[in-house]
Order: sequence, then structure tokens, then C-alpha cells
Amino acid sequence: MTEIIELSNETITLQRNEFLKVKGSIDTNIYFIESGSLKIFVLDDFEEQIIRFGYKDDLIVALDSFLTGRPSDFYIQAIKKITLKIIPKNLFVDFINKSDENKSLWINILEDLVLQQIEREKDILTTSPKERFNRVLKRSPKLFQEIPNKHIANYLRMSPETLSRLKKS
Repeated sequence: MTEIIELSNETITLQRNEFLKVKGSIDTNIYFIESGSLKIFVLDDFEEQIIRFGYKDDLIVALDSFLTGRPSDFYIQAIKKITLKIIPKNLFVDFINKSDENKSLWINILEDLVLQQIEREKDILTTSPKERFNRVLKRSPKLFQEIPNKHIANYLRMSPETLSRLKKS
């Protein structure tokens, strides 16, 4: 992972609520979060549907735009002031193509992402709010220190009141 981060030659800082990208924009960069937190979401009838969070030491990307070079449906917005290292796609692709080991690293990153997404979809479609809460708590305990409850509730597809009750029990 360190090799990927070293590809960055630029750092940016976003203030709370500032957007890194909005729907309809093309963004083929990968970002490494040095500090702060953000959310990735889509808008559904003007309501946010959070699909992922990022915080310190995470790599994040608008994967649809990164892979296709076309506009993305995703918004990426700072939750807290955030500092990001920018890794341009061309440097990343050069890095991947340098060795089989680098290609394997990229494949592992993509496989992990796909598995996380499948697990999340199963959670939302088939489990109760309590089960979703417990699974996320087990999988990502750091989430509850980094992200405000209202965003976690949205991500878990429950009301903030339900999340609050589950946290107390």
C-alpha cells in the first residue's frame, strides 16, 4: 500500500461539507486519506443514500468513473475537514503494469471491495436493523468513532432513533 501512496505528488484539503466530486463529473484519481472523513453517496429523489465512508488511511475512488473514464453517479463529500493525497490514474496504471506483484495487489484491492459490497447488499436486503448494526460494529468498529450517527443510520438504512436505541442496548 505504501508504494501506491508514494505515487502521489499532490495533497488537497477540503473543509467540512465541501465536495470532492459531484454527480456527472469524471474523476479518475485515487485518493489516500491522511486525516478527516468523507461519505460517498447517490441522490435518490433528493435524498442521500450513503454507500460508503472513508477515513484516515483509506484509499477511496469513484470506481465507476475510474474504470470507465465516464461521468460518475456518485457524490463524494467531506464530513470533517479532510486531507487527501491524490494519485493520478496514469501513474497508478504505470505502477500496476510494472510487475505481477503490483497487478496482484490491485486485484486483491478490487476483490476486497467487491466482497465488502456483496456483504453490504446482503445485510441491507436480508437482515434486521439490529443484525446490520452488529455486523457493521464487528466489521468496522472505527466507524463509530469517526462518523456521526446520522450518517451511520443512513448507511445502515435505519432511523437515527433506531441506531441510538441499538447503541444503548
